[in-house]
Amino acid sequence: MITVQHVVYPTDLDKLPLYVESPRGATSSIDVVSRRTARLVAGSDVSFASYFNAFPLMHWAANTTVTSVTLEIELAGRGQVRLVRTDARGHATRLEAVRFDGEETVRLDVATAGAADGGWCWFEITASTDVEIGPGRWEVDGPAADGTVTVAVTTFNKPDYCVRTLRALGTDDDVRQVLDRVVVVDQGTQKVAAEPGFEEAREGLGDRLKIVDQPNLGGSGGFSRGMLEAVALGSTHVMLLDDDVAVEPESIFRAVRFADACSRPTIVGGHMFDMYRPTNLHAVSEIVQQSNFMWGPADPDHRLVDFSDESLRATRWLHRRPRADYNGWWMCLVPTAVVREIGLSMPYFIKWDDAEYGLRAKAAGVPTVSLPGVALWHITWQDKDDAIDWQAYFHARNRVVSGLIHSGEEHGGALLADSSRLNLKHLLSMQYYAVTLRNAALRDVLKGPGELHATMGTRLGELRALAKEFGEARSYTVDAPAPVPARRDVPPTARKHGPRGAALAVFTLRSVARQLLVPVRPEKRSRPDAQLERGQGVWWELPRYDSVLVLAGEDRTGNWYVRDRKAFVALWRESLALHRELKRRWPEVQKAYRDQASALVAPSAWRATIGITDGDD
Repeated sequence: MITVQHVVYPTDLDKLPLYVESPRGATSSIDVVSRRTARLVAGSDVSFASYFNAFPLMHWAANTTVTSVTLEIELAGRGQVRLVRTDARGHATRLEAVRFDGEETVRLDVATAGAADGGWCWFEITASTDVEIGPGRWEVDGPAADGTVTVAVTTFNKPDYCVRTLRALGTDDDVRQVLDRVVVVDQGTQKVAAEPGFEEAREGLGDRLKIVDQPNLGGSGGFSRGMLEAVALGSTHVMLLDDDVAVEPESIFRAVRFADACSRPTIVGGHMFDMYRPTNLHAVSEIVQQSNFMWGPADPDHRLVDFSDESLRATRWLHRRPRADYNGWWMCLVPTAVVREIGLSMPYFIKWDDAEYGLRAKAAGVPTVSLPGVALWHITWQDKDDAIDWQAYFHARNRVVSGLIHSGEEHGGALLADSSRLNLKHLLSMQYYAVTLRNAALRDVLKGPGELHATMGTRLGELRALAKEFGEARSYTVDAPAPVPARRDVPPTARKHGPRGAALAVFTLRSVARQLLVPVRPEKRSRPDAQLERGQGVWWELPRYDSVLVLAGEDRTGNWYVRDRKAFVALWRESLALHRELKRRWPEVQKAYRDQASALVAPSAWRATIGITDGDD
């Protein structure tokens, strides 16, 4: 029997609802002793129908040849263990109940038959006396699991996060079973090796840790370097791991064991929890909609789930097995055989590299599974808006390039129309810097694929330099505040989303007419009309103002937007012309990118861009 999942407990008790569920909605009856053991008080009734301790039977049924799974749990005391299974609709069935008295190792089996469409399996314990829960594990029959992993962390000036990750990996014995090496690709100026606590973290990993310094080539360059390192070392898999995360180490073990068991080479991705609200599940399986070539959740019922308020048992959509086109590279395991077959990352710097890679793998017959129980904590999109800063360029360019390569729709379907609408939304919101960058992105797309590698090391500096020309790109802080707004107590809007359908058409016409016909008084440029909280600064609210300060977060930084009719007209005209040209030239440009796609992701191309010579990796 091969262990593929351990029963684990958190070191931070605020995350306990992700590991243990109580039928009465409380987890106070369980006392966490260690990462692998716990204690129950007499009379307690505890369920492990939880994100990290339930077993995702659906994915094992659909992607492996495993026919049965065994729970083995060590117990001391007197009570009962029950095994529960759900189906794709979330309906639960008790499979077996076993009483224990004294020190026992209980083994319970569940078949995978019928679970391919959906369903989990978990166990529950009723304690008649105080009960010691010893180590537990989920096991499968199968060939020897001997896969190993190189964990590739790409970082830019996040040394504190990296040291915590290194410490977590170096102190977990189960991870060490599958770990070949941790490669930290350090592209910043605040070096991981100089961070307090690094030496202690390095001792835990020993010669399994390698620090690689290279120029800042974004996530694409860092993860491509990590892939090269993993292939050179001979690891079975490479796990791409973001830097600003908190990792559940058990996730790495599970991802490797699941990938080992898959019937064919499979990319195995992890889910994302909210760093600041740690029981909130933020991102799971994701797809790229072919109609407009935009990424989004695979399940139409997807929503944020807070496991401190809701249970896995009652969250029905999580019991359906979703499909995935790709997994975010915050945590993604890729077989090195796949890397050798389809190449490294597209040279995007950041944004869309993960989605493009998943689509490329899918075209080569390699599926992606976003595996429940494999996850980390990350700052979510709700806490940052990177579509209006320098990253707007990469959002726009890389989406279009990915569409040129992978879209099956004529002229990319609704991609260009959607891109043009996004530009208009930004312009109506006085975000002229963002549209300037998005227009520059389209101009670069039209120049052809040669721009991608050629500008990897220079484009970021150019984009940031442009920000000096735009007032709204300047961040005001407590130490360097903007002028005091005329109003600072604007009530929150009652609208949770923007207008739709006919109402959207009317809103757009009125907003554009205001931009073109209503002049901006000079005093608006010396003082904001109002101050809005971050959540109020949305595209259907900002067009109401001529001058407004929008706070960016809890640190009370903000950006000051001032309406500029001349900029609106010039940028909108340019946007329309660029989108028309790209639509007209789509077949020609598409052929150029598709013809060069393999060369762009080749190891030789990346070695040249990174500056690797023989013997460097």
